[in-house]
Amino acid sequence: MPKRKRRHNGKRRGKNSVFLNIPYDEQFIRLFLAYVTAIRAFGLLPHATLEIPGGTRRLDRIAALIRSCKYSIHDLSRVELDPIAPPTPRFNMPFELGLAVAFHWRKDTSHTWFVLETQKWRIQKSLSDLNGTDVYIHEGTPEGIFRELAKAFVRATRQPTVKQMLTMYEKVTNALPKLLADAGTNDPFQARVFKDISVYAGALADEFST
Repeated sequence: MPKRKRRHNGKRRGKNSVFLNIPYDEQFIRLFLAYVTAIRAFGLLPHATLEIPGGTRRLDRIAALIRSCKYSIHDLSRVELDPIAPPTPRFNMPFELGLAVAFHWRKDTSHTWFVLETQKWRIQKSLSDLNGTDVYIHEGTPEGIFRELAKAFVRATRQPTVKQMLTMYEKVTNALPKLLADAGTNDPFQARVFKDISVYAGALADEFST
């Protein structure tokens, strides 16, 4: 009898899918928009845990989502304690990076992961197990994210310039109030808003590629 193929938990999203692992807070909105804009500019499709509905099997769904994507981006710049009592470090980002690394090592999964940070050398203290791994330092700016992702996705079919991505980013930022109003929320970290931002950025990317 022929061998049965292993079945993935979760639908494969194709070679252009990117799992985006970032903090969801007000201070990160600018960089959130920059990440989504850049991913679409390179002809790729962003996915994130905010697309996942709640439930007892949330961890399984997160793992399936990461595994279904060809790439993952992990921003580990949020290392300070949360000011809301009790002061607590945030472990979601490094935990999800660990899942991505595990999938990278599996023979039945093709997954490439990238780590980004704000400050140079800090990750050697916050996560020393990554010593020897190339970490992309974006310095906390949209332009830095565009510059560093241009290095990470150097083999992508589309190769937008940093200037083009900055133009796209400005348009996405200007469109955000309307996208929030259409979704009836003030929170950009909602599944509907995330999808609308991605669709709009994708349309802008198509304009630049023609």
